[in-house]
Amino acid sequence: MQGLNTLTFRILTFAFLALAACSPLPRSEVPERRAPADLVLPPMKVFSNQRSLPTRQSNSSLARDFLELSFQMESGRPVPVMTRFQGPITLRVTGDAPANLAPDLRRLISRLRTEAGLDISQVPRNRDANITIQAIPQRQLQGLVPQAACFVVPRVSNWAEFRANRRGNVTDWTTLTHRDKVAIFVPSNVSPQELRDCLHEEIAQALGPLNDMYRLPNSVFNDDNFHTVLTGFDMLMLRIYYAPELQNGMSRDQVAQKLPAILSRLNPAGRAGNFTPQSPTPRAWINALETALGPVAGSTRRRSSARQAIDIARAQGWTDNRLAFSLFAYGRLVARTNPDAALLAFLEAGTIYRANPETQLQAAHVEMHLAVYLLSSGRPDAALTLADKNLPVVSQAQNAALLSTLLMIKAEALEQLGRTQDAASVRLDSLGWARYGFGSEAEVRARLENIMSLVPRRQTSGG
Repeated sequence: MQGLNTLTFRILTFAFLALAACSPLPRSEVPERRAPADLVLPPMKVFSNQRSLPTRQSNSSLARDFLELSFQMESGRPVPVMTRFQGPITLRVTGDAPANLAPDLRRLISRLRTEAGLDISQVPRNRDANITIQAIPQRQLQGLVPQAACFVVPRVSNWAEFRANRRGNVTDWTTLTHRDKVAIFVPSNVSPQELRDCLHEEIAQALGPLNDMYRLPNSVFNDDNFHTVLTGFDMLMLRIYYAPELQNGMSRDQVAQKLPAILSRLNPAGRAGNFTPQSPTPRAWINALETALGPVAGSTRRRSSARQAIDIARAQGWTDNRLAFSLFAYGRLVARTNPDAALLAFLEAGTIYRANPETQLQAAHVEMHLAVYLLSSGRPDAALTLADKNLPVVSQAQNAALLSTLLMIKAEALEQLGRTQDAASVRLDSLGWARYGFGSEAEVRARLENIMSLVPRRQTSGG
């Protein structure tokens, strides 16, 4: 499937990050605590349509990123010419779409119109459209593309057309001269957040850049999947993609000549910034990381691959989010077998992420692990401080799964500190976000019980 632009690796890292929310570092003497059997979940909470924060990168750095995103596939294959839709863009939804898809899609379309300046609108399902979103059962989707949570392909409008053409040039993005119709296939039976995340990345790639790059600090066009909704950087990339100075069929060099003027007009704040050199990401590092986070290798090989990713990152001289992500992955994989090594890895990863204003969400993911460690070590005061520190950036990023986990940690910390009424209020808030982030009641209950189990025995017995 050479032309299939899958959400490669998203299903692996989504599961990886989800497990991160419910797999604390090892501890001793942990009591059994369970959520009340009569627990009634509150209504699902949803995010309002808030505007993204602008990127802080210089225009020279943004020009480089735009070219690499637009003229290369995830696999490394070059994209010979730029392609995009001409005129107003229409979008429709078919298949067995769950009820939560419609409001999330409306919010996304509104953002694309206001932040990216796109003339895009939804039409009824029985009309032809440039972009068709078809919802199908996850098992059916992954039966054909096992490692994709969702994906987008050109020149087809439904699942049957994709099945008939998936091995030929019809669905090869590199053979396009313009974009006329594309299909996005999403799972119909996953959590609201996972479905929303699919909408954001796949619609963005249906409209514009096809590549993902690990070195990007603040973008959904990054297979680390920390960012799950379109950021200010992403909206600017799409705005550039549909700038009137660009057109279908332009080569990389032709686009490069136009970018300085386009960026000066669209991003005047970036004129004064300095170019930030970035070394390429070698395939050996990507392979090591994908092995570490993938479902195929055994635990020993996965830990070894994560260690290899760290070694490659250090050999490359990286001090950016690629080294931090290597450390984060390693910390997650050795947490139960070598908690001291895991803690050191998390601390170093957090330091790297925290130093860059554009990787504060990544820092929040790391510090969630540190808060878990503090709770299980009998330091609820410090865990509460870390949770409160990271709630604003997680809310801005609209990550309900991480937000609910931080709130569960906060509630447990308040419980340990004797602030029972405050704990109950925060815990109720966490469950509303958990319904959006994790979906089923069983998943919500499992995560709540996991956080509730972080109380050291000495505290429950009065020691």
